[in-house]
Amino acid sequence: MSALKAERPLFSYPKYWAECYGTAPFLPTTREEMDQLGWDSCDIVLVTGDAYVDHPSFGMAVIGRVLEAQGFRVGIIAQPDWSSKEAFMSLGKPNLFYGVTAGNMDSMINRYTAEKRMRHDDAYTPGNVGGKRPDRAVVVYSQRCREAYKDVPLVIGGIEASLRRIAHYDYWQEKVRRSIIFDAKADILIYGNAERPLVEVAHRIAKGDKIEDIQDVRGTAVIRKTPLPEWRGSDSTAIDKVGKIDPIPNPYGADDVGCSKSEFAKAGIDLSAEAAKPITVQPPRLKPWEKVYVKLPAYEQVSVNKPLYAHASRILHQETNPGCARALFQRHGDRSVWVNPPAFPLETDEMDSVFGLPYQRVPHPSYGDAKIPAYEMIKTSVNIMRGCFGGCSFCSITEHEGRIIQSRSEQSIIDEIEQIRDKVPGFTGVISDLGGPTANMYKLRCKSKKAESTCRRLSCVYPDICKHMDTDHTPTIELYRKAREVKGIKKILIASGVRYDLAIEDPRYVKELVTHHVGGYLKIAPEHTEEGPLSKMMKPGMGAYDKFKELFDKYSKQAGKKQYLIPYFISAHPGTTDEDMVNMALWLKANDFKLDQVQNFYPSPMANATTIYHTQMNSLRNIKNNTEQVSVPKGARQRRLHKAILRYHDPSGWPMIREALRAMGKANLIGKGPNCLVPDEGRTERTKATRGRAALTRHTGFGQFKKANTKPKVGGNKRHAK
Repeated sequence: MSALKAERPLFSYPKYWAECYGTAPFLPTTREEMDQLGWDSCDIVLVTGDAYVDHPSFGMAVIGRVLEAQGFRVGIIAQPDWSSKEAFMSLGKPNLFYGVTAGNMDSMINRYTAEKRMRHDDAYTPGNVGGKRPDRAVVVYSQRCREAYKDVPLVIGGIEASLRRIAHYDYWQEKVRRSIIFDAKADILIYGNAERPLVEVAHRIAKGDKIEDIQDVRGTAVIRKTPLPEWRGSDSTAIDKVGKIDPIPNPYGADDVGCSKSEFAKAGIDLSAEAAKPITVQPPRLKPWEKVYVKLPAYEQVSVNKPLYAHASRILHQETNPGCARALFQRHGDRSVWVNPPAFPLETDEMDSVFGLPYQRVPHPSYGDAKIPAYEMIKTSVNIMRGCFGGCSFCSITEHEGRIIQSRSEQSIIDEIEQIRDKVPGFTGVISDLGGPTANMYKLRCKSKKAESTCRRLSCVYPDICKHMDTDHTPTIELYRKAREVKGIKKILIASGVRYDLAIEDPRYVKELVTHHVGGYLKIAPEHTEEGPLSKMMKPGMGAYDKFKELFDKYSKQAGKKQYLIPYFISAHPGTTDEDMVNMALWLKANDFKLDQVQNFYPSPMANATTIYHTQMNSLRNIKNNTEQVSVPKGARQRRLHKAILRYHDPSGWPMIREALRAMGKANLIGKGPNCLVPDEGRTERTKATRGRAALTRHTGFGQFKKANTKPKVGGNKRHAK
């Protein structure tokens, strides 16, 4: 049994009286659909930036069906017209509350590229049409809900709200914004996977609790003037740094976490205003994290002081283990955001119940024949688990879903495969994926209950795989074999990312994967080849990749198949120098890789790498006077250069690469030799460049500029004319 277990199972609440209405074929999106169900009103109205697809890979469908299973009448307003309040009143006044989310994606990442250019498509919209959700959708939708029915409680959640629960750096405005709960004017923010806290909140409102009194639910954040009564305060500067976990240490020892009092003094900050009262512990002695909150530096401080921002980010990431996390308290002006400890992960039977709800597994009929790309991609895939203990600094999965792996049972997964076979229109017998955030973390958990409930490491696999971590892939291997035996299934592919440093710990898994589940190509993500950026990504070195490739090639040959690894890399990641990019490009060329799709680092809210990007400090370590200063590629030119180097084979980037190589003293990499990165200018290219310069001269008169300005102006200042 898990060491991290909630006091109350997810489906143990007495069902709300509206259970008598039964299950809806689709959750209603219009008043007409409500009338067909015999509803006079909705108990809960969910507002989402995605199209409504009744499938367990779409967050609003999951939340809606979970709440329906609790007996509530749930309606969905999908991709509403946000120009006025009318669309938000289309289902009438909710009896209990509005639930607002931007959708499966952060609306800013959905609408803008890493270079801040507007996207013209949206995979979560019928017809792949862009512009169907606003910037900062949670804030805009919340404002309209308030305009529609001011007195209806407002609950926000989803990944956009989850990753903005405290003061956070915003890449698009290039500044630190306050917690989104203030901008949205919401009553409660739910972070992470929302089932457990949302069900508790819904039942408490339903039984008559006032929304302003629901302040202590795990996995939620609320606005308060003061900390919760009976909670003891601890300043963030008193928290211990991450240490060895064998033997298990006191997670909150007395060592300094890094942002010393001298750092606060240098920043001109009066710690006495923030200091908590001394703690007197009376028997029976509580665990160090029980009924204790951490007072973070205030929004006004972290918004102007980068060391304090890095410190606050580091503390937040250390307080994410549901077994030992403390509440967070951060002042914003005359109010504060109170972040309760994370919700406990779902147990296997709870996961099975969530995924076993009566999803139609297709888009809402109102969309007709319009294709929704996100649905087309996942309609024959099965999510077998949640969470990720990899802790990659650029990824937000751990911050949102947590690092505790939550796995479904084999039978639940087999049942879903059979549903796909029987329900999905045009099914060809191919399951496109059995996976999740990571393909091969199914049922991998910490082998020590004590370690799992007290550990505060950011990653269970970096810099090395923790000896407490189970790396036995037997459950995954057995699942694959049973899934292949399902009648009507011709092929099962694995499209989720394989954590290859884990896979090589159990070569049996690599053999099973390569022999049966690779469709010619397998994508994996080394992300980089150089130690500098890899250390800031919290990713393993290329030695693990080389060993995985050796096993991949060996078992492909044994199976009589020609199969290839497709590595994925990130350019312009914090910690990357121009020379790092050149070295990676040389590795790519030596291994005959020519990448067509390349992603520049995208600073998403709350990610560790985003903190490094903003502060240029290594926040993966203690923030002190001698904190490592990190090279961060910033500015359009350097980011374009890094992307161009990664696509060294594309002629459009050669002029920029040549200029950079010469500036770096690496002109020897320009030419036709096998060790060269890009060729020298050819005759055609030189001709084009000459013509371009000539055209520029004719257009601007640049060639005449210097001569013209050497003559004094008539009647001008004689001192300046000389």
